[in-house]
Amino acid sequence: MTEMLTLTSTQGDDVREALRTAERRTGLRFAAYLGPAIGPRRHFSERLHAALGADADRAVLVFVDQRGRALEIVTGPLARRWLPDAECRVAATSMAAVLGLGDLVGGLVTGVLLLADQASRRR
Repeated sequence: MTEMLTLTSTQGDDVREALRTAERRTGLRFAAYLGPAIGPRRHFSERLHAALGADADRAVLVFVDQRGRALEIVTGPLARRWLPDAECRVAATSMAAVLGLGDLVGGLVTGVLLLADQASRRR
């Protein structure tokens, strides 16, 4: 049985605001999934990304399973123009540092905003 993470109202608002800010700054679609993977985490995160439908080409999905100590960033082909793997690794490293302190929301917000900064500089 998988256990889903529940955020407080304030935490959810913080995450949604970071996603909206990233989208406004970059023109890309940002999405986040917090919880365990069903099956292999990379395959699961790629399926979540594909589920974004028409937005998938320009989307960035951040997958975080804090209990499983897993983090994935999946970018669509258009988003990858502004966020190549090297840029995503930098954001993932920063996120992991904050997540390692037990701050799930802070880590996610930090990562999303860093990805937005990197993408907006390259556009």
